Amino acid sequence: MRLSMFKNRVFPIIIGFVLVLISCGSKSKDDSAKNNEILKQVQDDSISQFNDKIIVGAHQIDNYLPLLKGKRVGIVANQTSVIFNKITPSQKTTRKDSYTHLVDSLLQRNVNIKKVFAPEHGFRGEADAGELVKDGIDTKTNLPIISLYGKNKKPSPEQLADLDVVIFDIQDVGARFYTYISSLHYVMEACAEANIPVMILDRPNPNGNYIDGPILEPKHKSFVGKHPIPVVHGMTIGEYAKMINGQGWLDNQITCDLTVIEMQNYKHDNTYNLPIKPSPNLPNAKSINLYPSLCFFEGTNVNAGRGTSKQFQIYGSPYLDKTVYNFKYIPMPNDGSKYPKHDGVLCYGEDLSTRKDLNQLDLSYLIKAYQNSIDKKVFFNTFFTNLAGTKALQIQIESGVSEQEIRETWADGLNTFKKVRGMYLIYE
Repeated sequence: MRLSMFKNRVFPIIIGFVLVLISCGSKSKDDSAKNNEILKQVQDDSISQFNDKIIVGAHQIDNYLPLLKGKRVGIVANQTSVIFNKITPSQKTTRKDSYTHLVDSLLQRNVNIKKVFAPEHGFRGEADAGELVKDGIDTKTNLPIISLYGKNKKPSPEQLADLDVVIFDIQDVGARFYTYISSLHYVMEACAEANIPVMILDRPNPNGNYIDGPILEPKHKSFVGKHPIPVVHGMTIGEYAKMINGQGWLDNQITCDLTVIEMQNYKHDNTYNLPIKPSPNLPNAKSINLYPSLCFFEGTNVNAGRGTSKQFQIYGSPYLDKTVYNFKYIPMPNDGSKYPKHDGVLCYGEDLSTRKDLNQLDLSYLIKAYQNSIDKKVFFNTFFTNLAGTKALQIQIESGVSEQEIRETWADGLNTFKKVRGMYLIYE
């Protein structure tokens, strides 16, 4: 299915009024008519006030609610799967009274939600990176929560047996090794095999303004990289889902019945600051901007800020030359990382939190750290190749190849990818 038929304008403030009124328990026909009149009164003001704002897929509830009527629904969601009570793409507050979770919103609309599927970091986004996410029951709604991280990365036929449609609403950050797009692949594949349609509620890509990095080689596929794309792909979740289908990346090249609830007023070069952090160690816009460049350190003996308040904004290691690096810090367990690399050990490195935002991958930090490591033999670990998607990057750095020369080796792959990417773009 396609969403080209769903182009009616709908405004988040209207959704806010509906949710508030429903939450007050109004069920009567008189109240319903009164509510509709209120919504009509604010509509004209909403158009003039908010038509230049990004309106994410989840906010356009009038576009997708009819598709859920009479259906048994599963939802792939986490803490970012929310509907704001006001138009808030640039909203600074994370006050919980400023939004309602998609699951709660749809339950209030009498949508028959049967279960929630939780990706890495869990339904409420509280688990560490790589931490086992367990099945359970959501204490607020009593809905069963099924983990899609750990051994059960792909929904089983039994878990899908009582569903008619699956909604996917997760905020991504546009990096190949950010595992939500791998979960998207497995959800689409499982649903395609079970003949269950998938609905994507699209959200912006905060790193959607550029495309960069080496293309993943098929022999290095893993959960942190399943497809032959660059590190930074420049696509929204909805666009990426279309590419998964179109490129035949699902098992046996099956195709998922896909509907994308498109955003309004979004362009790839839009600046979009996420009002809710997408995972425990991406707390702000600076960390999200630096993440594609600094995540390479996860495959080395360098700490990328986990165990501090500046995750993915600083880096350091006790194995870096302290005569070169004058910034130092000690990683300690915190809510974002229970067991940070170099826990309790003094690390030397750099603070990048005030640097100008990047619009391409920056390898200079990685190259500098390798060159100033006091024991280069133990700098890289085997996870680095999974992150890079190729063995070549490690070999290039160890051989002293310059950043510019490394970038030149990516050019042909990036040009080919950009042509393929263009086939699936929804937004300019």
